[in-house]
Amino acid sequence: MSFLFLNGHAQIYDPVKWSFELKDLPSAEKEIVFKANIEDGWHMYDMNLPEGGPVSTSISFEILQGAELIGKVVASVSPTEVFDNQFDMNIRWFEHTVSFTRKIKITDFKKFRLSGEVEYMVCNDEKCLPPERVPFSFDKKHIKQIPEADALVAEEVDSLSEEQELITENVPGSTGSAERRTANVLSELLSEGTGKKTAQKPDRVNEDKEASWWAPVIEELKALGDESSSATDNTFIYIFIAGFLGGLLALLTPCVWPVIPMTVSFFLKRSKSRRKAIREAVLYGFSIIVIYLAMGLLITGIFGASALNSLSTNAIFNILFFLLLVIFAISFFGAFELVLPSSWTTKIDRKADSTTGLLSIFFMAFTLVLVSFSCTGPIIGTLLVEAASQGNAIGPAIGMFGFALALAIPFALFAVFPNMLQNMPKSGGWLNSVKVVLGFLELALALKFLSVADLAYGWGILDREVFLVLWIVIFALSGFYLLGKIRFKHDSEWKNVSVSRLFMSIISFAFAIYMVPGLWGAPLKAISAFAPPLYTQDFNLYDEEVHARFDDYETGMEEAAKKQKPVLIDFSGYGCVNCRKMETAVWTDPRVKQLIEKDFVLITLMVDDKAKLPNSVEIKENEKKRVLKTIGDKWSYLQRSKFGANAQPYYIILDNEGLPLSPSYAYDENISKYIDFLENGKKQYRLKTEQ
Repeated sequence: MSFLFLNGHAQIYDPVKWSFELKDLPSAEKEIVFKANIEDGWHMYDMNLPEGGPVSTSISFEILQGAELIGKVVASVSPTEVFDNQFDMNIRWFEHTVSFTRKIKITDFKKFRLSGEVEYMVCNDEKCLPPERVPFSFDKKHIKQIPEADALVAEEVDSLSEEQELITENVPGSTGSAERRTANVLSELLSEGTGKKTAQKPDRVNEDKEASWWAPVIEELKALGDESSSATDNTFIYIFIAGFLGGLLALLTPCVWPVIPMTVSFFLKRSKSRRKAIREAVLYGFSIIVIYLAMGLLITGIFGASALNSLSTNAIFNILFFLLLVIFAISFFGAFELVLPSSWTTKIDRKADSTTGLLSIFFMAFTLVLVSFSCTGPIIGTLLVEAASQGNAIGPAIGMFGFALALAIPFALFAVFPNMLQNMPKSGGWLNSVKVVLGFLELALALKFLSVADLAYGWGILDREVFLVLWIVIFALSGFYLLGKIRFKHDSEWKNVSVSRLFMSIISFAFAIYMVPGLWGAPLKAISAFAPPLYTQDFNLYDEEVHARFDDYETGMEEAAKKQKPVLIDFSGYGCVNCRKMETAVWTDPRVKQLIEKDFVLITLMVDDKAKLPNSVEIKENEKKRVLKTIGDKWSYLQRSKFGANAQPYYIILDNEGLPLSPSYAYDENISKYIDFLENGKKQYRLKTEQ
């Protein structure tokens, strides 16, 4: 699709550029190459996906004269295969560039004519676009290499065949002329934004009102300050914060905490000048950041962002990572100690002693990285997997930067203010307690990765209620441990419970109790990113979902006009994962549910609905002709032409004339913001009707 509208407030996304080529081979067999260039961050789905999943890429031939198809379509690269929790199936997609090749055999060069279209669907980590169709066509003008016998025949009848084609196209009774005339009438109506007398609603009488329903409102949205489609991506901020928090956790482990005073004291004693010691300690902290940042960039560089994203959703990888985290958790509980080979740390330590200046400081920092691996390894591994799952090339580097920054700050801070070292808590049993609590957290996170594998293979051993029971037990045991009711072999005896332990145990018990209603189907929005989907639950008493009464735009608008209510349009899709997230995380809120059902007429329009329109509709968009064949095509065109947007989910509130009452709303699971969006639209409708 080449249509693009961008005014700073609304946007049409066009992440795929297609090119078509007929390879003129020196025989009757030719090759047609369909090449797709996909923007970074987007992926296009493979052909022949299972039913119930996203829309597959497909190539259809509407006209095939003087030729026949040979074999099957062949892709230039293998697709990436991942398990999608929302669809509960393995899906395949392509990124960057892919070409599809289809062989044909010319049977009659003088009559050769071929046309059709490519249908495809693209998504990124935040949104999916409705299915698009791009037309292609070839004829005898594209063929120069004709076998000698066929060339003589083709040359003799060339002029006659061209004349016959012109006559056929203009004969009123020729094939397709009636459909073409009907399509042109509908095309003219829709391209003018009227939507009058569509093929679905031939008996409508209020054509003027329907015209206003279809009329573009892009300028009106701009005047309202619509900025939903240009909202900034906060993914990097979340990754950085997660990395920073992971670094703070690592500081409190027995592998890192005791090193802080020893290292800072070493720098202060090593230099006669305190200023030089502080400078070297700051450089030491900076070296830590450089090492971890380089590690994140190296991992991405070796595997690539797409490969890391594939690994993060790969079933076998998730099983291995589950086992690895369980091993780390057992180690944290004190069963054994995981350390890197001593020869590694010894060699690096010798390098630090034998070198001077900046290089010596760098090797000391590298020694810390190796020595602390047994405590930081699980945190770093979890961080890298989560950052890579965002599918962005610099995500792991940003996460590692946050981790290293939190790890490096104490070394520089205590070097600048050495008196603070005297007030630092001394190493002791509390560090082992921190390590054990981290073990409980690692065990809980391990189940998240096992859940992905369980869904991929359909084992059914980790349904939602089983997952929740295990998490409830894990966090309850963590609470008992913090109260001193459970002890491991490295724990020292506690005579009393400190205030900090008491509060930590309260948090752990409270979280365990919070999850209990989930056993009966409560949504538990706080852990929705970790727990298996609700449909895996065998026993579910929860029934608070919101469903639209109307799936047809004109019918819903008519009902709203009768009831004198504003309209909430929900542009959605069967293959839209974030649409489902909004429906479960936001629409199930009692306040949102009440507002939608009481004060609005909700119309959900599925832009990937494959049901056929009674008659195809030809429209003109950005100086190019397009044909709307399905109901999804119609709603997708409505969203583009009227609102200047094509990403889902997309919510807009209209009055009974089809005019917007407030800025649109895109994917954002903030319930308060969504309530404000609804309340503002409701208020503006009331003010408008009172005038």
